[in-house]
Amino acid sequence: MPQDPAERRVTVTAPPRRTLPHSRLRPRGYYRPRTEIDEQTTLGHTYVRSLMRSQLRAGLAVLAVLGLLVGPLPLLFAVLPDARRLEWAVLGFGLYAPLVLLARWYVRRAERNERDFVRLVEDR
Repeated sequence: MPQDPAERRVTVTAPPRRTLPHSRLRPRGYYRPRTEIDEQTTLGHTYVRSLMRSQLRAGLAVLAVLGLLVGPLPLLFAVLPDARRLEWAVLGFGLYAPLVLLARWYVRRAERNERDFVRLVEDR
């Protein structure tokens, strides 16, 4: 029994693709940072290097603050006569809060650097 053409079911899987010349696919000067990174080009190397430098700066900042925080303590303990309880109090309780805050700052900074890097690579 023939069906009426108006009642015939049509299955559409995807819209037809237009084929354009390569020069019209992307505007001139367009580049994909992710492709540059995957292909290990000079530009991709520059992107990865900028992330590594920002992470290194954060790490060196934490190291400097830690050195300024902990470095003078032996001199302080040497100057103070018979201050065993003070030493334990400073090392056990006085340094704990600054170290936790420093660690939290570093983790947040590192995550922000990585998030900015991903946004840079994905958005273009």
